[in-house]
Formats: sequence, C-alpha cells, structure tokens
Amino acid sequence: MQLNSPAPRGLARVLIATTLALGALTACGQKSATSYVFSVVRDEIPLSADAFVDVRLTKQGSGEPVADAVIFETRFDMEPDGMGGMDAPVKAGGSPTPGTYRFIVSPTMAGHWALKFAVKVQGESDTVRGQVVVAAH
Repeated sequence: MQLNSPAPRGLARVLIATTLALGALTACGQKSATSYVFSVVRDEIPLSADAFVDVRLTKQGSGEPVADAVIFETRFDMEPDGMGGMDAPVKAGGSPTPGTYRFIVSPTMAGHWALKFAVKVQGESDTVRGQVVVAAH
C-alpha cells in the first residue's frame, strides 16, 4: 500500500476534521452528564435496617456542590462482590446539606454494596448517572 494514495489521505482528513470538531465543542464550554462527581461521605455502614449512605454530588473541576438535583432512580446491590442480582431496599432520605443526598438502605448481608442512581440536574439536558460503593459489616 502506498502512503501517497488518496484513500489514506482522505481518511486522515476525516479523522482530523472529527477531532477538531469535538475539540471545538469542548472548548465552547458544553457541559455533559460526565461533568459531575459522586462521592460517598463514609464508605462503611452497619449491617442493619435503615443504615444511612450520604452521597456528595459536585461539579467536576470546581468541586462546587450541586444542590436541588432530582433523584428518580435508585438501586442497591452487591455487584462489587459479583452478586449483582442480590439487591436490597433503598429510599431517598432527603438532603442534610446542599449537594449531599441521603439514602436509607437495608443491606441483607456483609460485603460490598453499590448504590446506583439516576439524577436530573438543573440546566443539564442529559440524565446524570452515578454509583458509590460502601462496605456493610
């Protein structure tokens, strides 16, 4: 294959144009649903009914708390220990401080549990999805 043939040069032009276009969108300040960070306040919880898991939602980069997000989907399961089919009850427990969201969970056995959620953030058109892992013992 010749390097001077039209096919590789055409492909290279398309790749360069695509890269520049994506870079331009990023440079224009387009936010995406990946511009947020979820972090757990305490990564260990008691093995009991009604354990609290507090999760901070912040803007990536600035670390600014994201208040007034709407949580509309949750799941609490043992996927980190290879048992994703084992789930336990989870319910929203309010917001103790701006940008921190409380979940009330009931782990059924000791181990690592993933708390997964889908969130709507004001001004963001896409759904923001995240998860944190806690250890129950």
